[in-house]
Amino acid sequence: MSDNNQAPAFEETLAQLETLVSRMEDGQMSLEDALSAFETGIKLTRDCQQALQQAELKVQMLTRADGNPEAFDLTSAGLGANSASAISASGD
Repeated sequence: MSDNNQAPAFEETLAQLETLVSRMEDGQMSLEDALSAFETGIKLTRDCQQALQQAELKVQMLTRADGNPEAFDLTSAGLGANSASAISASGD
């Protein structure tokens, strides 16, 4: 579960995105609602991409070439909570 200060879990965000896409595919939304849903979908997609990038970085750092795992802090690696806006602003 996620607390109020933490982003929702990847699985929760992905489920929200899947539900949103399903509603949009039904074709029953007004243009305004569809545009709003699209905007929300873009945000959810970027949140999922960031979570996957963080996971990939963690795996890479834990499986270094010397075979010795090393714990690290995502914030010090530049992937803390404030980096979401930087990734979103950069596009894909």
